[in-house]
Amino acid sequence: MILTAALLGTALIALPGCNDDDVVINNKDLDHTSQYLATEDEDSQSMYYKPYVGYCADPMPFYDPANKDFKVLYLQDYLDNQQFTYHPIWGVSTKDGVSYTSLGELISCGAANELDAALGTGSTIYKDGVYYTFYTAHSPAPDKTGGINEAVMLATSKDFSNWEKNRELIITGEGNYDTKDFRDPLVFQGEDGKYHLLIATKQNGKGVLADFISDNLLDWSDNGVFMTMMWDRFYECPDIFKMGEWWYLLYSEQADFMRKIQYFKGRTLEELKACTKDDAGIWPDYKEGILDSRGTYAGKTASDGTDRYLWGWNARRNGFTNDNSYNWGGNLVMHKIIQHEDGTISLGEVPAIANSFGNGTLMGDFSLSGEEFRLMPRLDRKNRITFTVTTSNKEWDKFGVSFARGSDSDSYYTLVFNPENEESRKINFEREGAEPLFIDGSDSYWFPTPEDGVYNITITNDNSVMTMYVNDNVAYTNRLYGMQRNCWSINSYGGNITVSNLSVSSKN
Repeated sequence: MILTAALLGTALIALPGCNDDDVVINNKDLDHTSQYLATEDEDSQSMYYKPYVGYCADPMPFYDPANKDFKVLYLQDYLDNQQFTYHPIWGVSTKDGVSYTSLGELISCGAANELDAALGTGSTIYKDGVYYTFYTAHSPAPDKTGGINEAVMLATSKDFSNWEKNRELIITGEGNYDTKDFRDPLVFQGEDGKYHLLIATKQNGKGVLADFISDNLLDWSDNGVFMTMMWDRFYECPDIFKMGEWWYLLYSEQADFMRKIQYFKGRTLEELKACTKDDAGIWPDYKEGILDSRGTYAGKTASDGTDRYLWGWNARRNGFTNDNSYNWGGNLVMHKIIQHEDGTISLGEVPAIANSFGNGTLMGDFSLSGEEFRLMPRLDRKNRITFTVTTSNKEWDKFGVSFARGSDSDSYYTLVFNPENEESRKINFEREGAEPLFIDGSDSYWFPTPEDGVYNITITNDNSVMTMYVNDNVAYTNRLYGMQRNCWSINSYGGNITVSNLSVSSKN
């Protein structure tokens, strides 16, 4: 986009909260300036949780019926992990997803020569006053663990604080499944009344979900393949649940070109399994079941009996710069599962997070045409922005929302609503201005262009972690450094758009 002095001047006159005065930017001047401010993330974030030291990965959410709250276990990742013993399971608790209480380390790593030297994701179930957490044991030295790289192990607790490993219960893939990839156990109670443990593994080189069954959570037998994985794909962090009349399988696609959370659906478990049988590819919707961008990974869900929520992790970027690709581990991000009449699902805003911001400041309606933008006043560290964009040419009008921007910026970063064809759009992440750049691996997925050309948009950020929801149909999570305490803009790219109902709420 070409930025002209005339356009910039018009935008700033319309919004006197930003101006071009040549002043030193400090806390007293922030409300009266528009120059770009170099900002840094907080050491920890509360709404999109990150521990003060290290990062979260592979969340394992669980609704605790005894304490009436959500417990979210996760793999604790450090920038400098130990060589052989890494990713102990830590946890947090929350009642609303707005604030979290750390539970500290819950399940520790084993010794370097033990099968569970390193830990991987799993799941929790509650029965008769006991919490059962099945988790992945990963051995970095299989020559010392009977040639097994991965297996499933169990830890139990009566108070969700003190956990005891069951060294007698070890489920491996020996004899029927891969011993290298045998992980991410998901425990649930099936329609048959039995407990099922689904394990992501391979059989004869083909990705499968193995099904082990039990009557008591302690004695398990192999029940064969529950579901095959399509083509040469591998489904990480599987999650099975029933919502209304539908069964769902959520998974995270491991392939580098994808790395997104997807789902299949069926009215019965057998119908669900048929979605991938013989690589059938029976997708649930136009979006091939994709629920979010690559900004969220390893998503799993939990329900309080009324609503179901998904937690994934939003990755940090290599070198902590917006130009680079995602790295492993980051912040917990929570979404609400929205179920539509046809059984399809999407991710939406968590109501408690929205309510925590209170009433926003109305910014007024305006129109943009051609290569025009409107520069907005500075954001705070945590913000919630809502607005509606109406396109005059629903097929081809192109628009975007820019952040980490100032009146003196040579470049800035934009979420571009790009028309892919007359019927589809995709959200791209681009550096604009000087030396424009498409940020590879940060784009979303194709979704249907709204029939009425109307986009109801909600954007929330906690420092560099941001989520965006569009029409209760599209979710887009991203890591965008420099959002906090800087100006932002809404842009037109050659068409004609109207912006209405613009409201901004902020808090520290």
